[in-house]
Amino acid sequence: MSALRFSPRQLALLVALTLIWGLNWPVMKLGVSQFPPLTFRALSMWLGLPVLWLALRALKVPLTIPRAEWPELARLSVTNMIVWHVLAIISVQALSSGRAAILGYTMPVFSALWGMTLFGQRLNARQLAGVAAAALGVALLLWHELARMAGRPWAAAGMLVAAAVWALGTQQLRRTAMRSATLAIVFWMTVLTTLVMTVLASALEHGRWSAPNPAVWATILYNAVLIFGFAQPVWLYLARNLPPIASTLSVMLIPVLGVLSGAAWLGEVLHWQDFAAIALMLTAIASVLLPQRATGPVGQGAA
Repeated sequence: MSALRFSPRQLALLVALTLIWGLNWPVMKLGVSQFPPLTFRALSMWLGLPVLWLALRALKVPLTIPRAEWPELARLSVTNMIVWHVLAIISVQALSSGRAAILGYTMPVFSALWGMTLFGQRLNARQLAGVAAAALGVALLLWHELARMAGRPWAAAGMLVAAAVWALGTQQLRRTAMRSATLAIVFWMTVLTTLVMTVLASALEHGRWSAPNPAVWATILYNAVLIFGFAQPVWLYLARNLPPIASTLSVMLIPVLGVLSGAAWLGEVLHWQDFAAIALMLTAIASVLLPQRATGPVGQGAA
């Protein structure tokens, strides 16, 4: 297997994605602590859709999806966005932002397991070591939190289910037979997810609706512009155009940023396990980002 290579553009997108998504965990926690979570997500998505649409029009991305691809679009929407956004935003209200980020980013471990069990994906020794490092890092980060989780196991379980389904979606997106442009797929998946979130928010939270205060509006706008207008499309672009092991392990710095920013902004306490886990997460990232020593003719890297 040839070394996994990232183009300068892909690396720049990864850095921006990591910063925006990592910092969003305490931002989301602040927002849903003062506002109904499903409504928070629905508002963010409605405001983010025009931003995404304008960006795609500026890039001249054709948005038409052939009718024959609609069933596949619906399936990819469920596994890549709908389950994740519903379960994650409900769970983050009951968990600390750092803990929610940690549980959400068990996704690379689930992705590797889906790849091996369902799709016959073979990993080289360094990639397997990266998965193991990521798994150990997650275990260390959870170590000090188990006592608190005991009171709200549904939230922890919800984040794990969300991560497992998201991981499956990443594998499916990489292998989709859809010929439509990736960003067109992203746009229509976002539309479908926005409609689902709106229906759920209306059905379950309409009795709690009130005008957001300025702090909540700031968190909603952060999610609208930076998450749904930028980070979500970038992630799905990378997930479709990079091998799943590369795209998933390379974003393992996101929960590290979630933990550190949660400690800095929300006063969440850090322990030695957190710092050990950071080293393991960086090891997992290095397992896919650092070039391998060539043992023969150099093949083509991942597009």
